Amino acid sequence: MAEDIGFLVFDVEGAGDGELIARTRYPDESPSPEEAVARYRDELRAGGGRDIIPPTFTKPVSIVVAKVSRDYRLLDVSVLDEPAFRPPEMVRRFWAGWKHYGGCPLVTYNGRGYDLPVLELAAFRYGLAIPEWFNLDARSFEQSRHRYNLDSHIDLMDLVSNFGAARVDGGLQLLSTLIGKPGKTSLDGSLVQEYYEAGRLAEINDYCRSDVLDTYFVFLRTRVLLGKITLEEEQELVQHAKTWIEAHAEEEQAYAHYLEHWGKWQPPTV
Repeated sequence: MAEDIGFLVFDVEGAGDGELIARTRYPDESPSPEEAVARYRDELRAGGGRDIIPPTFTKPVSIVVAKVSRDYRLLDVSVLDEPAFRPPEMVRRFWAGWKHYGGCPLVTYNGRGYDLPVLELAAFRYGLAIPEWFNLDARSFEQSRHRYNLDSHIDLMDLVSNFGAARVDGGLQLLSTLIGKPGKTSLDGSLVQEYYEAGRLAEINDYCRSDVLDTYFVFLRTRVLLGKITLEEEQELVQHAKTWIEAHAEEEQAYAHYLEHWGKWQPPTV
């Protein structure tokens, strides 16, 4: 399979690191980790923003990766370090897997703004060497982290928004709905912190699975948009992926749930 992997579509769910927040933001007060997270979220809301904790104070609690062939077929979906979900091990496996598959393009939705900063800072924290990713000696446009290097990372939000020139109100949920895929059906990113604090890691990872599948299907439609595949080819790939999901639905409730919310998309008639 390794020779056939062309893309790694992935998603990260993170939770605020209460101990880190307590040490860095409230060093003279020694709040508990839970108190530190709650206080910080209150401050974020009071500042007029969302209470999603920034990547700098976040640790990954779920990493799910879909392996996609060079001709865009869904081959497998991996939940890293299941069922232990240990942040250092998840991060180690992610970067080791990326190197194992030859540094093939990563595919995300808003990965440049969230998922990759979380993983890069985690690698820094855990002492991992990823010189293939931080290849700063290469020419700027050939560096893996260069914003416009689509051979390294395809951020679908960048693609749809013309690299931030336009807003994509609705995000991945909107794009998934437009093509008849489930989108958010129960949990969403704003609730991950509560689920994490309640020890509901398996449910967070099920949600992450669904996000990865949505990202994959949006990725396919962008390949149509770019003329890489035809609409007919995309629909064949969608059916192939649906068959894969159906084959795994009995063993993974997340896939059964995804199929229950599967929508319909038909090309418009003239």
